[in-house]
Amino acid sequence: MASTLRRRVLSDDAPPDSSSPAPCDECSEKVGDDDGNEDVKIVVHHRAKTRRRKTTAIFLLGSLFGIIAAGSFAKSNDLIDFPEIGELSMNTLLDTLPAGLVRDMRDLVVGERDFLESYDAFSVGLKARSEGLTAHHPIVMIPGVISTGLESWGTSNASLQYFRKRLWGSWSMMRALVMDKENWKAHVMLDKETGLDPPGIKLRAAQGFDATDFFITGYWIWNKIIENLASLGYDPINSYTAAYDWRLAYPNLETRDHYFTRLKAHIEMAVELQNRKVVLASHSMGSQVVFYFFHWVSSKHGGNAGDDWVDKHIESWINVSGCMLGAVKDVAAILSGEMRDTAQLNAFAVYGLEKFLSKSERAEIFRAMPGISSMLPMGGNAIWGDLDGAPDDQPGQEHSLGSFLNFRTGQNFTTPDRNFTVDDAMDYLFETAEDWYTGQVQGSYSWGVAQTTAEVNRNEDDARKWINPLETRLPLAPNLKIYCFYGVGKPTERGYYYRSPEPGLPTRLDMTMDTGVTQGNVDHGIVMGEGDGTVNIMSTGYMCNAGWKMKRYNPAGVKITVVEMPHEPERFNPRGGPNTADHVDILGRQNLNEYILRIAAGKGESIQDHVVSNILEYAKRARVYEEGGN
Repeated sequence: MASTLRRRVLSDDAPPDSSSPAPCDECSEKVGDDDGNEDVKIVVHHRAKTRRRKTTAIFLLGSLFGIIAAGSFAKSNDLIDFPEIGELSMNTLLDTLPAGLVRDMRDLVVGERDFLESYDAFSVGLKARSEGLTAHHPIVMIPGVISTGLESWGTSNASLQYFRKRLWGSWSMMRALVMDKENWKAHVMLDKETGLDPPGIKLRAAQGFDATDFFITGYWIWNKIIENLASLGYDPINSYTAAYDWRLAYPNLETRDHYFTRLKAHIEMAVELQNRKVVLASHSMGSQVVFYFFHWVSSKHGGNAGDDWVDKHIESWINVSGCMLGAVKDVAAILSGEMRDTAQLNAFAVYGLEKFLSKSERAEIFRAMPGISSMLPMGGNAIWGDLDGAPDDQPGQEHSLGSFLNFRTGQNFTTPDRNFTVDDAMDYLFETAEDWYTGQVQGSYSWGVAQTTAEVNRNEDDARKWINPLETRLPLAPNLKIYCFYGVGKPTERGYYYRSPEPGLPTRLDMTMDTGVTQGNVDHGIVMGEGDGTVNIMSTGYMCNAGWKMKRYNPAGVKITVVEMPHEPERFNPRGGPNTADHVDILGRQNLNEYILRIAAGKGESIQDHVVSNILEYAKRARVYEEGGN
């Protein structure tokens, strides 16, 4: 497949691939280009039209430009003082951002302290304590991608000024990014050949609760959960944050940092000292880390603790917004350094951003953080659909969500002449990416589907498969309980329109997002679907509602409880308030905190399934079947 894609990319007169599907409803539509012309065509696959939904959310995942924006507000808060940088000052950066984003971030930074002291500070924990709940099980928290601070421990000339300062997740990061960009990049990017520390650089994950409670001053992550746990009697003796360097590929977490060995030892000590099994609480990418750990700890190729270790040591796994099947926005970020955040910028904003941190620079940074590629979508066309349709297509939808990357036709050789499914997009990414990136990622992860028990069992000996719940099983732990809590009802990236880069633009990229396309459920070249604003519902919901109901993926019959949380934000609250279901802000959601406290206190059996979306219907349409089914 990959060699075929390469030939198609390099030849503008290549004939259509006769092996590719050509649905009867395929056609070409005229769509205005960036100059307002209507003389180019886009290959589309018609489905019924859906209602367009808008959002002003600030996505934390991969939003480097958002980090730059956050830094620009520090000036008005007297936290740090930024000088002008050549032609580009912090005020110029501020001018490049959409007015809505600027307003949201001003509200966030300026008013966050009052907000922290408002409706929910300790209130959930105090209420739970008044009802008789107390600390019971030791709890270990595993954060998500980019939410752990990274601090420098290097002593080379390039690193001395940053010793023990955070180059990710603090205002020190903002200063370094703005005033010393190239040195900052050299620190945050891993070695392209080894996937480990570059020569002379030593960045490590911060430890303790401070590593994950706030991202930058005023932007809480785990702080509200920590506050409420403290109200029940939790402290550093019976609770622990298992922070990790999210840049590293999962095998290198153990190779460099002995992360999984240390996590295993901590859990074993907690069980011995407290005489109770541990509750694991994970968020986003942290849920992938937990799933990988379950395989590592029992495998003879990892912790070698045996198949019964999880059952003896883990009471419950709280899986919050877990991207169990990846995030489709990861493809766009790694392919071209773009996502919805950047796509919605106007022309002047794009100029400012490109001048400071270009698309190709952003793509290079993302690729040099192989841990981020753990969230490339898993399950391929079986989960995400093909050009004939997708499991999460809506009745009467105009274009199928299975058409993942969509291209203008008849432009030049740098873009393919047909639309791509998720499988096609992954092949294209690995065919066109640098060898160092492809080697590291393909050597660490897998994205397929195992359709038989025999295949699942074989995969237990292949560490590349341990990240993928569609190729491996849950632990043999019949007493383990899994709670899946995730948000629904917030428009989420599901597909993209792409085009060739502007002529004469200095870039190493073959394509860029086609932000001139806005029609139906397409917003500035972004095809919107269902989810929590960052991760699609097929990723957060499929395994919990269907995949782990299959015997080959859950042979021990682990009990799964699913609670979907509708996105019902307060209109004027910058973080959404007590009923938000945003991917990050959900950590402050009131009933999520209540559930976590109840489980930690040993009362999780009272939590009942609550599914409000159409995930069960979507799951039936996925091409993953019970063994012997069709």
